[in-house]
Amino acid sequence: MGKRKKIGLMVLALVAVLVLALGGAVSRIESNMQGLTSLPFEEIDLSGIKDGTYTGSFSSFPVSAEVQVTIKGQAITGIELLKHSHGQGGGAEVLPGLVVEAQSLEVDVISGATYSSIVILKAIEDALLGSRLQENF
Repeated sequence: MGKRKKIGLMVLALVAVLVLALGGAVSRIESNMQGLTSLPFEEIDLSGIKDGTYTGSFSSFPVSAEVQVTIKGQAITGIELLKHSHGQGGGAEVLPGLVVEAQSLEVDVISGATYSSIVILKAIEDALLGSRLQENF
């Protein structure tokens, strides 16, 4: 077998391995994203949360979010989106304002940004649930 043919076969084998690896990564990402749509949200009782600012985060590869939620007088007075890594889910960045208006996580997800919407809402939920832990210290 000639040197060119060996190199050609090696390149072909490398391309095949890369295609298989990419296919596996895409499958993993799709599985992560589909799993998001079935995640439940906990009922949050704002009356049990002391005034303060609480940080929360949530990640489901490749989307992640970190938020700061401010509670005053048993109400959500502000939510700052500290970090949001996403593909095309930038439209979901309006959700913190919607949650403040609704005083609840029960808001509609943003069409075209469903996965980012869920990740941001789960980060807000994490902050509010984490407030319970901080009160015990």
